[in-house]
Amino acid sequence: MIDDIQKDAETRMKKSLESLRQDLTKLRTGRAQTSLLDHITVSYYGSEVPLNQVASVTASDARTLTIQPWEKDMVAVVEKAIMTSDLGLTPNTAGTIIRINLPPLTEERRRDMVKLVRQEVENARVAIRNIRRDAISDIKEVEKDKDMGLSEDDARHAQEAIQKLTDHYVARADEMMEAKEKELMEV
Repeated sequence: MIDDIQKDAETRMKKSLESLRQDLTKLRTGRAQTSLLDHITVSYYGSEVPLNQVASVTASDARTLTIQPWEKDMVAVVEKAIMTSDLGLTPNTAGTIIRINLPPLTEERRRDMVKLVRQEVENARVAIRNIRRDAISDIKEVEKDKDMGLSEDDARHAQEAIQKLTDHYVARADEMMEAKEKELMEV
C-alpha cells in the first residue's frame, strides 16, 4: 500500500516536471529552435495533427525557421496555424516554403521572459508540493486504519521518502529554471 502511494506520487511529480519542460520550450529564446513550433497543430483531412507530421521544420540559421509542408495544399493551412498560435510570429511564404524570421530579443523582453520562467517553475513547485501533501495524507489515513497494520515508524519512514522525492523534483525544476534563464540571457 505504501509502495503504491510512493509510486503514484513519483509518477505525478514526473508528469509535473514534463509539463514544466513543455511550457519552457514554448518560451522563445534568442535563437531559432524547431521545438518552438512543437505545440502547434494543423487541420489535416479533418483531424488535428502536430505540425511536424505534415511538414519538415528546420532551423536554417540562428534567426530563421524554415517549414516545408509535404503537400502543396497544406501551405495555407500551416501558415494560418502559425499566425493563430500564441507565439506572435508572422510567417513569410515563398512558393511551398514558409520562413519565420525571429526578431532579436531586447534586454527588457529577456527580463520579462525570465520572470515568466520563474513563474512557471514556481507553479511546478507548488504542484509537486501538493502531490507531497496528498501522498502524506494518504499515508496518515493508512496509519489510522488499524487493519492495515502500519506502524508509526513505517509511516514516518514513508513520509520521509515522500519528502526526499519532493526535494529531488523541486531541485530538478530549479535546474531547469537556471538553464532556461542562462539560455534567455545569452546574447
